[in-house]
Amino acid sequence: MLTLLVAIGLTATPAFSQTAETFSLPAGCEAWVTVQAKDCTVEHNFTCEGDPVGLKQRVTLDEEGMTYLGATDDESQWIRSFHPRSGHTEQLEDNPRDRASLTELIETGIDTYDFRTLSPELGATRFVGQDSLTGRVVTIDGVTLEETQFNITAYAEDGTELWSAEGNEYISRDWRMFQAGPGTVTTPRETYEEDDSPVEYIFPGEPGFLSVNPKHGCGLTLSSSPVTALKEYLNVDL
Repeated sequence: MLTLLVAIGLTATPAFSQTAETFSLPAGCEAWVTVQAKDCTVEHNFTCEGDPVGLKQRVTLDEEGMTYLGATDDESQWIRSFHPRSGHTEQLEDNPRDRASLTELIETGIDTYDFRTLSPELGATRFVGQDSLTGRVVTIDGVTLEETQFNITAYAEDGTELWSAEGNEYISRDWRMFQAGPGTVTTPRETYEEDDSPVEYIFPGEPGFLSVNPKHGCGLTLSSSPVTALKEYLNVDL
């Protein structure tokens, strides 16, 4: 399970290659959509042979290269991630107190969660929060999405609050996954705004599919807060 992520996490050597313009996945993996976002990142969503049913993997790049590799399941529950620049990995604990559930969100309009991620490098981090549907439906580059409202707080092993965030995201029922949106992040030192919303969806055969070059929001001054990495552990993309 998650052979690709495990291999990359253990070796810290990405099994990917980049030409001047195109990102190449390993043999046995196939991308199904490229997303250009507002925050000068581009992500490629893909599946690999041998993955569990419903598992979706994602690789994110900025102007300097690959920043993140992660996987979610059919409930859009974060499973595992690897951060190439720091070399650390995290995985979801067994038997979380309250699992995230896309099904519950769709059926009831609200979903709460309370779980920990475990990292050999960082230790355990607890995440508590909720998502709710606002009832607003939006279309971005031809893709229909439903808006959500969220709040989330991250805690260290000793209970110290590391950061919190609130804002909006989007879900795709067809793809059974979240897409980023605008949010406000608060750390012990600062509060700032982020917006990683999708701008373009590019499918196989279309110009820009698997491009390594982010297109939107580049050249702006972006926050370097540690929460930028922490949020990715969850696949919440605040």
